[in-house]
This record gives sequence, structure tokens and C-alpha cells, in this order.
Amino acid sequence: MRLLLPLIAVLALTLIAYAGVSGAGMNYLFGVFIPYAAFLIFLIGFIRRVVQWGRSPVPFRITTTCGQQKSQTWVKRNRFDNPFTTGEVIIRMLLEVFLFRSLFRNTKVDLREGPILRYGSAKWLWLGALAFHYSFLTILVRHLRFFTEPIPFFVKWAETLDGILQVGVPTLYQTDMVILAAVAYLFLRRVFVPQLRYISLANDYFPLFLILAIAVSGILMRYFFKTNIVGVKELTMGLVTFSPKIPEGIGVIFYIHLFLVSTLFAYFPFSKLMHLGGVFLSPTRNLANNNRAVRHINPWNYPVKVHTYEEYEDEFREQMKEAGLPVEKE
Repeated sequence: MRLLLPLIAVLALTLIAYAGVSGAGMNYLFGVFIPYAAFLIFLIGFIRRVVQWGRSPVPFRITTTCGQQKSQTWVKRNRFDNPFTTGEVIIRMLLEVFLFRSLFRNTKVDLREGPILRYGSAKWLWLGALAFHYSFLTILVRHLRFFTEPIPFFVKWAETLDGILQVGVPTLYQTDMVILAAVAYLFLRRVFVPQLRYISLANDYFPLFLILAIAVSGILMRYFFKTNIVGVKELTMGLVTFSPKIPEGIGVIFYIHLFLVSTLFAYFPFSKLMHLGGVFLSPTRNLANNNRAVRHINPWNYPVKVHTYEEYEDEFREQMKEAGLPVEKE
């Protein structure tokens, strides 16, 4: 059921968009109202989550470390796995955000006959995650051509590089195929790896199915079904300039695609996808590990009555002498 319910939900979303546009003619609802509402939910939800995380107190340094901390000058330390300065933290964060460095260092554990505990490399997950995220980013950049006029130069560069192989007409973009393969790998990994299948929940499968449906609908719209691209550009520019209108001749496949994208936007702030913003606010990553050099005191410690050793000895000095315990004062 954890696998079936998300699949049914995505199929239901597709049928709702199809029935609403093709059957009921609610083009304005699916082309204007829902995208505006989804973007508003995304914007407010994203900001709210980030502000909540930013206001969470972090009184102590709880940096995740994978190397030698700075100590004596003759001890070689690991600058980026155990950063000591703000500059080293920034480099560590850049490596994490753009290259998924911690995932690259990930290992897997197998229990073999003997029993023998075996550790091995797990680079396929790193490669699949990297392919998925960069393909998604490239596709987002390419889609800016529908929301800008004139089209920025970097969007044209992204389109040129993405379609550099020039396969077929229209041009087959590499990222369209890569994102399908990456999502399929991430899904199959959850299904066929017993440990992952055991801990996977419905909210782990739903984003995968939703993103897969978005990718498939976009590919169908580009390569198989006729779509009025001029009308799509007119609609999207109307949304951006807050003068929305529904052009004629836009196929239902576009509204299905737009509705699935809107669902992803609205779902984003309430899901695990919020690691997009959370990675920058994680105290295990964005703090320098300088506990040996700087004393960190809890800023909201309230004053408490303490019983010092001197007071303890004054109270029990005679009993301590009778018991043969050493005392500082006779």
C-alpha cells in the first residue's frame, strides 16, 4: 500500500486535469487559478519553513566530522571534513551543494557468510542523485524561455548544450532521457534494496511518481502530441505579467503537465524535498568545529543554586576525618 497509494494519487491527479479541461472546459481554473495558488503556497511555505529553521537555537557546535580536528601544529588536520574557520565551512558547503561530497563518501555494509561484515563503495547512489538534480536544474533553466522576453543568454546556452547531439527533429534533449533514467534508478533502488524498502514510506514514493509523471507528460508534449507553443508562451507570459488569458488551441496534455507541476510546487514545502533550503541551515554542516579553541556556553542557561566542594567540606569535614578521607582544610 505504501507503493500503490502514491501511484493511484498521481494517476488521479492526471485524470482530474484531463476531465477538468477536456470534459468540463475549466481551462481558466487549470491554466491560471491553480498555478497562481500553487506558487503562492510554495512561496509562503518555503519562507515559513526556512524562517522556522533559522530561528531554531543552536547553542553548541554539533558539526558532523569525517577527519582530524585542528589541534597541535604537528598533527595534520582535514580542513574541509573538519572545518575550523568560516572560509573552510564555505568550501565544505559548496562541495556539498554542488558535488554531493558526503554522498560520494557514502559506503554500504553487507553481512556475508562466516559471518563476515563487509564494507564497500556506494557510488551509484551518488551518481544517480547527481544526474537527477543536475538534469532537473537544466530543465528548469530551459523552461525559463517561456517566462522571459527577451530570452536570457544563459537559457540559450543551456538549450544548446543540452541538445548538442542534435538527435531528431525537434531536438532531443539529453536531460529528458537522463532524468527518466535517474528517477527510475532511485525508484527501483527503493523497491529492490530490502533495507530501503523497509524504511520507505508513501511520502518517499509520491515525489518520485509525481516527477516521473511530469517528465513523461513533458516528453509526450514535446515529441509526440501537437502543442501550440506560441499559445503556451502567451499564457505563461500572461501569468508572469499578471495579465492572464487563455489562448485557443493549447492541447489538454499541456494542462495535465501544468497541473502536475503546480501540484509539485504546492507539495514542496511540506515534503522532504525541502532539503533544498534545509541544507544551508543544517548545523551539522554550516558550523565550524572549533570546540577545542572556543568555549561555547548555552546562552539561555538560567542561574541555579550550586553546592561547591568548599561548602560540602565545611558541612561534612568531621565525618570525612572520621572516615579517613583527605580534607583540604583541617
